[in-house]
Amino acid sequence: MHVALGGTFDPVHDGHLALFERAFELGAVTVGLTSDELAPKTRHVDRYVRPFDDRKADLEAELRPLAEEHGREFEIRELDKPTGIATEEGFDVLIVSPETRGGGERVNEIREEKGLKPLRIEVVEHVPAEDGERISSTRIVSGEIDRHGNLTPDREGRGRTPPSDE
Repeated sequence: MHVALGGTFDPVHDGHLALFERAFELGAVTVGLTSDELAPKTRHVDRYVRPFDDRKADLEAELRPLAEEHGREFEIRELDKPTGIATEEGFDVLIVSPETRGGGERVNEIREEKGLKPLRIEVVEHVPAEDGERISSTRIVSGEIDRHGNLTPDREGRGRTPPSDE
C-alpha cells in the first residue's frame, strides 16, 4: 500500500508524529512538504515559516527512524499546490487530520475527474497538549507549548519574520 500525506511541518511535533506513525503502519509513505511559495498560503496565522531545505532536513530526521521501525520506504516531495501529490496515480491512502478532512475529500473529487480510484481517507485525531488543547505548530512557534505539548509560559516565540542576521 502507498500512503500520502502533506503539510508544512514547521516545526515537527507529536501531532505530526501520530500522522507519520499511522502512515508507516499502513505502507510506504510519500510526504508532500509545502514549497516556500505555498507554505505561507496554507497558514491560518501569519508567522515565519523556515525555508524548505531546513524543514526537509528536520522532516527526514523524524521520518527515518519511524520508517526503519516499520520496515518501510519513504520519500519527501515538494508540494506546490494544496491538493498536491495525492491527485497522482500510485497512492491508496491519504492521511489527514480532522481539520484537513475536507481537503482529502477535494483530492478524491480531483482524482475522480482524472479517472483515478478514490483514496481511502484516514483521519488521525489531534494529540492534546498539557492544557487539553491540541498541539499545533502555531502554538509552538508562538511560545505557548513545546513540540510535545508541554506548556512553556517563559519561552519566547519565533515571531512573524525571519531571524535577523545580526
